[in-house]
Amino acid sequence: MNETKGHSERDEFSINSLAQAVFIVNKHAKTALEPKSLYHLKRLALSKLMQEGKAKKIGLHFSDNPRFAAQQSDVIVECGSYVFHLPPTKEDLKKLPHLGSRAASMRNPKAALSLSKAKQILQSYVGQAGDKQPNLATEKKAYGRGSVKQPFHNPFPSSFLGKGSKY
Repeated sequence: MNETKGHSERDEFSINSLAQAVFIVNKHAKTALEPKSLYHLKRLALSKLMQEGKAKKIGLHFSDNPRFAAQQSDVIVECGSYVFHLPPTKEDLKKLPHLGSRAASMRNPKAALSLSKAKQILQSYVGQAGDKQPNLATEKKAYGRGSVKQPFHNPFPSSFLGKGSKY
């Protein structure tokens, strides 16, 4: 078995650790500027977990934030002690029971895992070799303010401020 930093590969792919990783990825996707890759990773991981019988679809709930409709339903997926929502397929809408509104008292357990570790766990689990999309943090640095040191050129010089003033 491949041992790394005190954790075996079997520990890394336990239902609970995979569910925690999905929880962390989902939590960060909700506030990310570009959440597509995180939601895609969540969807891939949950579908593989369901194929392996480690997660199951329980039913449908009314969505808390429906998009373009007055009502919208989400599929509830249970994995370990965690519960996740996914967009429903046409088959889900036909086959799964509708459970009404979401219970506000039901919460997922807290997870202490970094986003990078959670992504690493899920990517190795689903067989995805790293991010297909460029990292947003490095992209911002490349185009962000002050990343390229160029001499300042003021197109509207003021005699009051003096020559070469930045303001």
